[in-house]
Amino acid sequence: MVTLILPRLIDVSAATRRSASVAERNVAALKSVYWLLLLSGFVEPLLYLLSIGVGVGALVGDLPLPDGRLVSYAEFVAPAMLASSAMTGALAETTFNFFGKMKYMKLYDGVIATPVRPFEIALGELGWAMLRGSAYSAAFLGVMVVLDLTSVTRALTALPAAVLVGFAFGALGMAVSTFMRSWQDFDLMGSAQFTLFLFSGTFVPAQAYPTLLHWLIEITPLYRSVHLIRGVALGGGGGVWLLDVLYLLAMVAVGLLVASRRMGRLLYQ
Repeated sequence: MVTLILPRLIDVSAATRRSASVAERNVAALKSVYWLLLLSGFVEPLLYLLSIGVGVGALVGDLPLPDGRLVSYAEFVAPAMLASSAMTGALAETTFNFFGKMKYMKLYDGVIATPVRPFEIALGELGWAMLRGSAYSAAFLGVMVVLDLTSVTRALTALPAAVLVGFAFGALGMAVSTFMRSWQDFDLMGSAQFTLFLFSGTFVPAQAYPTLLHWLIEITPLYRSVHLIRGVALGGGGGVWLLDVLYLLAMVAVGLLVASRRMGRLLYQ
């Protein structure tokens, strides 16, 4: 029995090390200009928060949460900006950068000549995307605490939720990227991402939309992310958080499975 279990543990340990080496390669490849790109992913949602959440919020007033509580518009928008920031950071790394490495740089053609397998490449790239998204999330949560939009305790609880959002969208981004044929295909993805940004309960409660559109919004991944982080950051939500977490975990599993299988086909053909 021990002899059957031990090789599996060794395989898992080796796979983890190989995945970590893919993430380490991205860290080693950082350039000073690349840090500016990382910074832009944090600045954009911060500007949205200050201009719309704080500026326009003075005109909008308070908004109701699903449980009936009233919160300021800045408090309502801030968790949505956090979820959007986690999504943007993860997608930027696992779509454009991932596609460029695979399609044009042929980076992974050399990687698979080593013991690293496609699933481990996908897991390593996802780990790197998670690190990038986590940096955005931690910095943004710090701003929320300074602006008194959430408490320190709730911010610490919201950080793992934001990391999960980054994992989910990172896995989705890699899976989608394996179906891309050229850079022009990313225009469609950008349009879909912007649509999610606008219609995921980000700036307006989903309940304000017509019933059919409301239902469609509630099944989108960014809405589930916003709903989870807003519930954690502002309190309330209860057992509904479990649905959001399970939804995002399913995204991670399906995204990784599709991405690794598609990479295997593309790299070994």
